Amino acid sequence: MSGGDAFFVDSNLLLYSVDPVDSEKRLRAIAWLEALWMAGAGRLSWQVLHEFYWNAVKKMRLEPAKAREIVEDISQWRPVDISLGLVERAWYWVDAAQLSYWDALILAAAQRSGARYLLSEDFQNTRRYQDTLVLNPFEQAPAEFGF
Repeated sequence: MSGGDAFFVDSNLLLYSVDPVDSEKRLRAIAWLEALWMAGAGRLSWQVLHEFYWNAVKKMRLEPAKAREIVEDISQWRPVDISLGLVERAWYWVDAAQLSYWDALILAAAQRSGARYLLSEDFQNTRRYQDTLVLNPFEQAPAEFGF
């Protein structure tokens, strides 16, 4: 990993880090998040934090106070704000790559954050969108990137 590489984290990585059922994915998600914290290489958006909070509380039955604590902690990564420019970039990806609007918004935020990599299992692994490479965090390990 070069010093400036940043990794944009999709909500599924955050969700698996608190998953009470899938221990293998939970451990991999935690390893990624810890590596990104240590390297200062993590990026995300408010959309990701909204999705995490809602799904952690509603689907994973995480206590709201714990979910809120995680959101407050990880917001130190300075999430990308929603703006008309971000929405327009998402529309571009909807049209150019036939992504769903919500996935296109994630990709647009990853690019806005300057992330070289987008960590998500919701996109095609190793697909490149201009300068952003999608990686499935459950198929690659942080050590492969020098963490």
